[in-house]
Amino acid sequence: MLSRQFNRFINCHSGLKIVEQSSIIKPCQQFDSRRWPLIQMPSNRSHHTLMIANSKCVSRSTINLVQKRSMFIQVEETPNPNSLKFFPGRQILESGTTIDFPTPISALKRSPLAEAIFKIDGVGSVFFGTDYITVTKIDDDNEWKIMKPEIFAAIMDFFSTNLPILREGVEKDLNQQQQPITTTSTDNDETVAMILELIDTRIRPTVQEDGGDIKFMGFENGIVRLKLQGACTSCPSSVVTLKNGIQNMLQFYIPEVMSVEQVMDETERINQEEFEKFETKLSPD
Repeated sequence: MLSRQFNRFINCHSGLKIVEQSSIIKPCQQFDSRRWPLIQMPSNRSHHTLMIANSKCVSRSTINLVQKRSMFIQVEETPNPNSLKFFPGRQILESGTTIDFPTPISALKRSPLAEAIFKIDGVGSVFFGTDYITVTKIDDDNEWKIMKPEIFAAIMDFFSTNLPILREGVEKDLNQQQQPITTTSTDNDETVAMILELIDTRIRPTVQEDGGDIKFMGFENGIVRLKLQGACTSCPSSVVTLKNGIQNMLQFYIPEVMSVEQVMDETERINQEEFEKFETKLSPD
């Protein structure tokens, strides 16, 4: 498919103009040979760039650039329709580091920035990457067109202060949490090392690109236990990602791997059970 570009001028209620440039790119393959061997899933994506003259003009396009106090915030969609990535143009965490705040309580006294975002109605979870913030809304009833301006304001207001992104002591604990969890059996040491190498070099970069992360929780009896974070936690395609993407890759390179299972905390488990009950009600008899 040939790429095509077009420009449009949109008049805002304030009388200012937005210049929109969008390009329709070739359909990307979510699990192509460079990212996920053995599985290919087509996915159409379009990218939009807005040059906004005033922060009052906010578009619903895929990527928005908002200027306030000499700060631009770029927003990018993820495979999860309930999650968006916000790029404030500032470093959030050290390179390769992530931190997940699945609930408001998890952010309490740990991150002033996450606390500020959780004050917005409809925010379900917050996730920090190296240079981005993933915000996941609770459900479809909460609309991004209402939430995004509030998230913009919370991020910009935070960076106008001198508050640290993480409170004292949290960063040290975070570095310790980044250490992989291994099994007690020395027989698995070599296998675990290979699993960790594949996760760090082939899987995590792709998952982080989609606004989330994946954490190795253990390997025993041929089963790899992983925890999804950020946008991946509630993503409708998370099961496909685990089984058709990650499991196939690990089994291809490591014959000892028999299966991959997702580890959930109590809140995630309850949400998953409720979702399955809802699907059962919708399915025909």
